[in-house]
Amino acid sequence: MSEEVKNEVAPAAPAADAAAPAAEGEVAKKKSGKSIPAGIAFIRSTFNNTQVSIADARGGVISWSSAGKAGFKGSRKSTAFAATMVAQDAARVAVAKGMHECEVRMQGAGAGRESAVRAIQAAGIRVTQITDTTP
Repeated sequence: MSEEVKNEVAPAAPAADAAAPAAEGEVAKKKSGKSIPAGIAFIRSTFNNTQVSIADARGGVISWSSAGKAGFKGSRKSTAFAATMVAQDAARVAVAKGMHECEVRMQGAGAGRESAVRAIQAAGIRVTQITDTTP
């Protein structure tokens, strides 16, 4: 009376339009985007945080960073050193995508305004114009 009942289920057929994984020994290629030679760096520096986003000429964001994303917590987010690390992080991604010059638009009155611009220049991006858009 101790018969075991086994339910055998046929494996589902993969969808026809699903991307097949790379075969063993092959390397899946990463999509290469277009090079973005020039853009705009937006720096928002408040008394509590610094945020940097780098966009192409049309305004599409290609990289961004903030002091919280860079690992700073609490009052350390408002320091000039945190702003330097934030700008380096965002600029590193932009340089990898081919950017070599940008204009900078700063907003706010925080401690990291000038240090963020210096970090963008140190990352290899030539700053063509600096504009203060603080209301």
